[in-house]
Amino acid sequence: MVLYLVSLSVVGLALLLSGMKVMELALSQWAGDRMALAVARSTSTPLRGFALGTASSALLQSGTAVTLLTISLVNAGMLPFARCFGVLLGTNVGTCLTTELMSLELHRYGLPLLGAGTGLWLLSLLAGEWRVLPPLPRRVHDACRFGGAVLAGFALLLAGFALLRTMGPLLQQQGAFQRLMDLASQQPVLGVLGGAALTALIHSGAAVIGMSMGFVSAGAMEPGTAVAVVLGANIGTCATGLVVSLGGGRGGKLVALSQIALNVAGVLLFYPLRHELLAAAAWIAPGHPAAQIAHAQTIFNVACSLLALPIAYLFHKPPARPAMPKAA
Repeated sequence: MVLYLVSLSVVGLALLLSGMKVMELALSQWAGDRMALAVARSTSTPLRGFALGTASSALLQSGTAVTLLTISLVNAGMLPFARCFGVLLGTNVGTCLTTELMSLELHRYGLPLLGAGTGLWLLSLLAGEWRVLPPLPRRVHDACRFGGAVLAGFALLLAGFALLRTMGPLLQQQGAFQRLMDLASQQPVLGVLGGAALTALIHSGAAVIGMSMGFVSAGAMEPGTAVAVVLGANIGTCATGLVVSLGGGRGGKLVALSQIALNVAGVLLFYPLRHELLAAAAWIAPGHPAAQIAHAQTIFNVACSLLALPIAYLFHKPPARPAMPKAA
């Protein structure tokens, strides 16, 4: 039974990660260099940077990808360090889209979405490299190629979430797991540490939160413990940026350290308020435990970002205006 549970968890988590990675790669290639140019040009104020970080993270389904892009732009001198705070705050909000989509109980449509995505991708091949069908306009070809990959990746994500949900009744039969959950319920800080460590290990906070949502919906984890895991995941998601920044310049390191400081401060602020956070999420989605965890993450990230946004203006330096020529 233990081996079976481990196999289910590994396969389910692999499907979650694979789905998100396929979506991330397809969307980033679809956006191309336009994303880097948008980040460099659209951060004249922290509020604009916040809006851009939110939209780009939601579009790419990866706050980590936008954070790494921001680090690379700062290291390359294309983005001043003082203008990156708004983007970092926006990435925390944009990443909530993945878990909110998982909370909509869309897993029943996983196979149709996989079929539709695969069909669109094959259509781009038949009309492109294979030349079986007449060539498509460039925009239509790209929409079929990358849009199909996005749909297929989302279907894999839903399949992994559905598989993790089936583990709930089996885990409840395991005394060791129940004792671990009881301990985490009594000491929520263990949930925070566990969520941070697992997120740092697999480089995906959405996958860890999705796993918690699956356990909560099956009754294998208390919602309060899952909220603690959500808080920890927001700390663990900083690990990738920190590791990548070590090989860059001083500016990139400051970006990574700033993200850690912002996320840790948010967790310290909301850890004593986790019951109120869960109560607010339960008011939005009564009777839907998985949706409550997704909403708790969204409320937490939106509140932290809005509270920290005014601080970003303390570091913001408006671009210098060119001096007016003196009259002769």
